[in-house]
Amino acid sequence: MVKCTLTAGREMPPVRRLTAILAADVAGYSRLMGVDEEGTHERLQAHLGELVNPKIAEHRGRIVKNTGDGFLAEFPSVVDAVRCAVEVQRGMVDRNKETPPEKRIEFRIGINLGDVIAEEDDIFGDGVNVAARVEALADPGGICVSRVVRDQVRDRVDYNFEDLGEQQVKNIARPVRVYAWRPDGVDDRPTTSVPIAGPMRRRRKILAPIGAAVAAVLVLSFATWWFWPTTRSSSAPPAAVAAATSIAHPLVAPRLSIVVLPFANLSDDREQQYFADGVTEDLTTDLSRIAHMFVISRNSAFTYKDKPINAKQIGRELGVRYVLEGSVQRSGNQLRINAQLIDAETDAHLWAERFDRDLGDLFALQNEVTGRIGHSLNFELVTAEAARPIENPDMLDYFFRASAAFYKPPTRESYVEVVSLLEKALALDPGSGEAQNRLASVLAGRLLNNMTDTPAADLERAKALSEQALVSAPGSAGAHYAKGQVLRAQRRCAEAIPEYEAVLAYNRNSAYSYFNIANCKLFTGSIEETIPLVERAIRLSPRDPFALATWYQTIGLVHLLQSRTDEAILWSEKARSHSPALSNIRATLAAAYAINGEMERAAGELAEARRLSPDDRYSSIARLKAARYFGAPKVRALFEATYLVGLRKAGMPEE
Repeated sequence: MVKCTLTAGREMPPVRRLTAILAADVAGYSRLMGVDEEGTHERLQAHLGELVNPKIAEHRGRIVKNTGDGFLAEFPSVVDAVRCAVEVQRGMVDRNKETPPEKRIEFRIGINLGDVIAEEDDIFGDGVNVAARVEALADPGGICVSRVVRDQVRDRVDYNFEDLGEQQVKNIARPVRVYAWRPDGVDDRPTTSVPIAGPMRRRRKILAPIGAAVAAVLVLSFATWWFWPTTRSSSAPPAAVAAATSIAHPLVAPRLSIVVLPFANLSDDREQQYFADGVTEDLTTDLSRIAHMFVISRNSAFTYKDKPINAKQIGRELGVRYVLEGSVQRSGNQLRINAQLIDAETDAHLWAERFDRDLGDLFALQNEVTGRIGHSLNFELVTAEAARPIENPDMLDYFFRASAAFYKPPTRESYVEVVSLLEKALALDPGSGEAQNRLASVLAGRLLNNMTDTPAADLERAKALSEQALVSAPGSAGAHYAKGQVLRAQRRCAEAIPEYEAVLAYNRNSAYSYFNIANCKLFTGSIEETIPLVERAIRLSPRDPFALATWYQTIGLVHLLQSRTDEAILWSEKARSHSPALSNIRATLAAAYAINGEMERAAGELAEARRLSPDDRYSSIARLKAARYFGAPKVRALFEATYLVGLRKAGMPEE
């Protein structure tokens, strides 16, 4: 709230002035802090103290406030603000030359000229908001300015600005025309004059626009040459590429390559257009986090907005194998979102999903929908790639096949298949972090699911692989997930939780991480937190072929431990229907049936648990206590009062 000064009992009006506002933040700040918190803080403070603050003072500006990952400054002259911003960004290029790319601090800067309400230590108003929104559109190391800024400086400074068109940004009533400046060495890249549509719902690193595509593809080709197809088409690409794009692409599309086309708004409500654009942007970002995924930037994707969709043509123009399209439609208080995945080579529809939801918080709904779609697409794309016939499989072929096998309902045989395929992948590329992470996770997972004949060897191998992967790539989400699985298999649940939380910091849609945190919460004593976290995992992956049975079983177990036996039976029966081969589900059902007085059913489920288990843990209470982890003391007490009581009633002897 804006403060006002009281004079002679009267409230003075707020002080207003016209000023040039410069907003800046560090691109990828959360990732940098997650990898090296102290080092990132020290480097940022050095850049501010040695470059940014002196430049602001040199150009007669002042720092209004620091924002943790950036700063807000104001200048009496918009020319001074722009010159300062350019000199800062050029200075950062020099300062970053000796810094590894993964540790570089790169500012995004936005500048606006507007009327503000001024206080001693802050400024307020739409002028500030526009500067912040414009900044979010800038590339790392770049600058975006509003139209009024560009008009004021166009004949006064010798800088080239690219017209990005009208932008509809959050909390600003009218569209803002935005212009972009990039550091020396990239101003001469080919650009597009097509406007970038859609709001920026939250600050994030924006993928490079069309003008950077040629350089990006060249870099990507070098860095990931080993997962490109080994055969090349003899036919050249079309000579004339659609005017909307100027992207250089390979003759054969990368295996995991996709464009998320702008979701169509089938309603007249303009607010739904914001929502549709936001879904498109979020999905582009979420899919970019999938290992080996090549995702066309949202700027290029939006050049196809409101145009007829020809998947084959789009695939040729952008050099991708898959096209995702969708729509948003409002009917009364209901919102329907449709999404479908298309194979750009065959025009075949591979997957479709529909979401019907009540209107409410559109942004919360957007998070849920994009999370669901992103998780499903990860599975669908990997499965589609694994199904493609390959004469001479390489590391990534084995990795895809292992991933597809992993998504089958868990059995001892499916685990053996996954482990075998991952071992072949590692034999071809012993340094593959992805294969190391996945194999460590699978070995620990089959131990946790009691589906291995070699538990000690599996745990030792998983531990070694996860440690090796973390040393090689300490910022890898997969490495942290593997470490969490190993810790959980070692019954060190409290230590595992931060590893899964690190995964969520990279990928907020990791359904398995939510479940594993839930499992750890259960065994460390925070039982009341368990079911909401499992429900979150189910919302993200409601038809998960691999994990759904375990998720249902965990909910059933929590109900059993809290003496809600009917609910425990309901959820455990759902789990059994999904994966009848899991012995722990059968044991939970045996206990619940026995407590409920259904002794014949209880005896039958206990017999199945004994038959399915690779060891003799279900032969007696003593052996079960020796083999199974029951958690913290208060959790063990709950198991004693419910689960073990039920198994005794079902016929399990003490010794």
